[in-house]
Amino acid sequence: MLQIAIKLQQRRAPDARLVLPFELRCRSRFRASLESGEEVGVKLDRGQVLRGGEQLQAADGRVIEIVAATETVSVATSDDPLLLARAAYHLGNRHVGLQIGAGWLLYQHDHVLDAMVLGLGLRLSIEQRAFEPEAGAYHGTAGASEHHHPHG
Repeated sequence: MLQIAIKLQQRRAPDARLVLPFELRCRSRFRASLESGEEVGVKLDRGQVLRGGEQLQAADGRVIEIVAATETVSVATSDDPLLLARAAYHLGNRHVGLQIGAGWLLYQHDHVLDAMVLGLGLRLSIEQRAFEPEAGAYHGTAGASEHHHPHG
């Protein structure tokens, strides 16, 4: 099995692609298969999230490009920025990974969350897309993985 433990800082021409859903891109240690079918074992420093387009270096020197897999997502839309902000607040309060764009919010499909979003008055569609949620306010800072705020 090909071992991968280095995240590249400088882009290089890729030798292979590793297509991963967001769930795996959040893990520091996992097994997967390259597009070619070759098995890989990934062991990265904890606390990193792999983003589509980032690159890793395998033990044999090959450059592996990360591709965000197509996933089932819910896309909530509204022309009302206040309504979008309210939905983002409620989804964030449930610790839901959220991708935010002009006039839309995107999260991993969940029928319970869909019902809440519809109840708030947003339009909703279920689509197949790459999922690249916001990194979060504490991304990249010491203690980022710790959870210290109260819930009320």
